[in-house]
Amino acid sequence: MEEQTTVLIVGAGPAGLATAACLTQLSIPYVIIEREDCSASLWRSRAYDRLKLHLAKEFCELPHMSYPVDAPTYIPKDQFVKYIDNYIERFDIRPKYHTAIKSCTYDKSTKCWFSKAHGMKTSVVIKYTSRYLIVASGENSEGNIPVISGLHGFVGEVIHSSRYKSGSTYSGKNVLVVGCGNSGMEIAYDLASYGAKTSIVIRSPVHVVTKEIIRLGMTLVQHTPVNVVDDLVVRLSDCVFGDLSKHGVVRPKLGPLLIKEKTGRSAVIDVGTVGLIKNGTIKVLGNIFQIKGNIVEFEGKKESTFDVIVFATGYKSTANTWLKNSESMLNNDGLPRKEFPNHWKGANGLYCAGLAKRGLAGIAMDAKNIANDILSSYHT
Repeated sequence: MEEQTTVLIVGAGPAGLATAACLTQLSIPYVIIEREDCSASLWRSRAYDRLKLHLAKEFCELPHMSYPVDAPTYIPKDQFVKYIDNYIERFDIRPKYHTAIKSCTYDKSTKCWFSKAHGMKTSVVIKYTSRYLIVASGENSEGNIPVISGLHGFVGEVIHSSRYKSGSTYSGKNVLVVGCGNSGMEIAYDLASYGAKTSIVIRSPVHVVTKEIIRLGMTLVQHTPVNVVDDLVVRLSDCVFGDLSKHGVVRPKLGPLLIKEKTGRSAVIDVGTVGLIKNGTIKVLGNIFQIKGNIVEFEGKKESTFDVIVFATGYKSTANTWLKNSESMLNNDGLPRKEFPNHWKGANGLYCAGLAKRGLAGIAMDAKNIANDILSSYHT
């Protein structure tokens, strides 16, 4: 089966949908394919129950459509999924689900991208020819679990945060959360709230803020130098949380907004975890040295026994497994070679959306930039 299109979009998460909407606004035809059975599968199928958008809604809109006026400032997962469904309907986006990309190669003679996909229900091979190719498969394509000596021999349960739903399953159990980003800290809070004996590995320095403080910072930084705003954010956080270093939470040297700008790494927005760390309900532990049976040994020879290990250690892009001729745009990790905000364009009509670790606001910027850039050469 063969199909020709102007633009092929790989991935129907927020990045792919936003790009499709922007192309629709410019009357540029496209095909969008998705390996899962739904759009935004990370939000529908791989997110824990209590999840809300960590940032205020004004920083989390997709292009050309705002949230309803009565939507809360911090959107719950289910309301965000409803927003996605309404977005698809509004822009008449029709993803081809159960369609897994297998390879994409650029042909210099025809100046086109030749892509092969597999119909997961029909086993039919679909060949797409397109002038432009957009990688929107996401930086969260596959859960990342670090290599730890003895992990495969752990006798308890090991899960990635993408499979975690609720702490209700783990009441009374000894649970170790590895990773201190927003997911790890919120999962630790959720576990403790349900009565799990919770510990968390905090392996690197991290900024902890409230949602109100980070909202203020993100608003001010649009008009004020980032170092000035960072200083204010840190001072306000000190007033709220005090010195967290004595509890095992060390602050980075660079400010939270500057770190986000340079690396894409977000500050942790506290949901109550800090209070539970302070009162000893959640224990903070250092790096894991090795695992023996159900015993986890940490650096410094400290040992503890656990029933469950939850890895909130992020995700990785899988684009390099199927995309050839991507050297102009992606590095060996399947992420952009160029720094934000110049990361989204490669050579020969190749683009990426949602790979810059800039959240939904970054996705909106990518989608608009890509659509406008395609428009500039579409009629030539």
